[in-house]
Amino acid sequence: MAQTTFKTNPIALEELLKDCGSGKIQLPDFQRSWVWDEERIRGLLSSISLAFPVGALMTLEMKAGAADTFARRPIEGAEPSALTRTPDALLLDGQQRMTSLFQTCMRNAVVETITPRQKLVRHWFYIDMDQALTSGADRQDAFLGIPEDRKIKEDFDRKVKTDLSSAELEYKHLMFPANRVFDSYKWMLGFINFWNKQGDTTKFDLFSSFKEAVLDNFKSYLVPVIALGNDTSHAAVCLVFEKVNTGGKSLDAFELVTAMYAAKGHRLRDDWYGTAAHPAKGDQPAIPATSGIQSRLQVYGRFSDKMMGVLEKVASTDFLQAVALVHSRECREDASAGGVKESDLPPVRATKQSLLDLPLPAFQKNRNGIEEGFKTAAQLLRHLNIFRVADLPYQTQVVPLAAILTILGKKWENAAVKAKLARWFWCGIFGELYGSAIESRFAKDVQEVPLWIAGGPEPATVREGVFRAERLRTMRTRLSAAYKGVHVLLMREGALDFRSGQAFDHAVFFDRAVDIHHVFPQAWCDKQKIDPKIYDCIINKTPLGSRTNRIIGGSAPSDYLARIEKGSAQDDPIAADMLDEHLRSYCIDPALLRADAFVAFMADREKRLLALIAKATGHNVVGAEAPPAEGEEVPDDMARDADLLPVAAE
Repeated sequence: MAQTTFKTNPIALEELLKDCGSGKIQLPDFQRSWVWDEERIRGLLSSISLAFPVGALMTLEMKAGAADTFARRPIEGAEPSALTRTPDALLLDGQQRMTSLFQTCMRNAVVETITPRQKLVRHWFYIDMDQALTSGADRQDAFLGIPEDRKIKEDFDRKVKTDLSSAELEYKHLMFPANRVFDSYKWMLGFINFWNKQGDTTKFDLFSSFKEAVLDNFKSYLVPVIALGNDTSHAAVCLVFEKVNTGGKSLDAFELVTAMYAAKGHRLRDDWYGTAAHPAKGDQPAIPATSGIQSRLQVYGRFSDKMMGVLEKVASTDFLQAVALVHSRECREDASAGGVKESDLPPVRATKQSLLDLPLPAFQKNRNGIEEGFKTAAQLLRHLNIFRVADLPYQTQVVPLAAILTILGKKWENAAVKAKLARWFWCGIFGELYGSAIESRFAKDVQEVPLWIAGGPEPATVREGVFRAERLRTMRTRLSAAYKGVHVLLMREGALDFRSGQAFDHAVFFDRAVDIHHVFPQAWCDKQKIDPKIYDCIINKTPLGSRTNRIIGGSAPSDYLARIEKGSAQDDPIAADMLDEHLRSYCIDPALLRADAFVAFMADREKRLLALIAKATGHNVVGAEAPPAEGEEVPDDMARDADLLPVAAE
């Protein structure tokens, strides 16, 4: 019979807050800092004062003797002794609520929070007793944030309107301090004594009503607590946290692994983000800042400070995935060498679970090699004329590429190996294979590509990376990896700048601000009443420098080609036959372009681009109908497009 992995029970709010203060309940280190603003705090206090539900908490019970499962920390403001205490449970859901209540109701210290306009303030919280007892009033209005000096001032002349800087002044203004809600007896005695001296005996009844309507609700408030058992897996903790943490950023595996490694004394964040400098202090020398893996990869991938390099968006989880791929492949090979039969070999994995299972020694062993693998990936991408992250067809494909290059080491520099890696890369792009279900493909790539390079069979990505002819007509934006692939492939295969005839190496690329632009300009196409779904596809686009694109403007091709040939004060004239040679390097028939023959140009260029893709992937182009890629528009006029642009023969 199946058993639940958790239990539920209501616990008194006061007891929970005391446990948070003592360190019996702490936070896993992957929890983010307390960030609630003043309005949300007031709303929370108001709800509890009315005995309204504020949601359940979720905790993870700590296993005896397993204090190093996760790095942890006490909630903000907890007692100093909490830092050295091993907790009984970790708070997975409810940090913001419990910290807000602990800060406002349990501590004799000012609360640092923010206003709804994101202004940092230091406030004490009070309950306006009269307002709280006013029938029909909004209870939240009775809860006030008072400045640190406990003086409420006028907005304009800054004169003190209400002074609460002493207990007597609190009594006088009927303002009850929120940090006394669980311990009101002493304050009550002072309050009654103060008013008795004033000859007003009615305030005893007022306080009694206030206690019954407000304070008793705090004292008797029970919070539902869902307690996960201490045998709950790391993956389950991560999944549960993501499901319940709907108000914040999703927890990723890096943060959970960071907490796990920190419990073993390793600071994964320092590896990734680097460390800040610390000045000399006493006998301690100054400690210089260190760069992290992230910044080293970003700098390595840049050709220009103004452009994001190809490694700019490598995420921490991407890096861990590459480590997990290499580590799990090593484990599989070791098991195979040890005589383990094929069916029992451990799998090569890049799933979230594989990251959570990644041992710290395995990370430490492989991190430097993986960093070099990513840097080598940047070199290969440059070799393929990909210089910036905006032109990288699939960010995800860099993960297996880095892992494969780590495995190959210096072998990748061999021309034949580079050719195979390039074919694998283009097959992945034009087969559009890295958009979904990518972890299983990563695992196949890391096993199959090195074997193929060593003389084995073609990997699945190469076999399956077949481009379908009609796809060219539906590729209109950078949402399509294949769209960016055509752009890059044209530069790689020798496209020459229209005006200068220079190839698009990295210097020319950045100097001339190369991007994807129309061959038949948009303005001209609109005047001819050509459907944007036709002229906006990649067939009518090509890499061009910014100055060349400005010369083209919105003119007919015959006009702008004439201007380029003539030259200008900034540009030398160019012979027609030389310009034609440049045009051919873009898979453009010069005669059709000079004749402004849009329909014939599109049909002809489609054939040329398909031949270029076939050469890169090593596959004949398939002519069957192909759907648009995920995230792209589904054309409603594909049949009409087909009439206009007949499919190129295989």
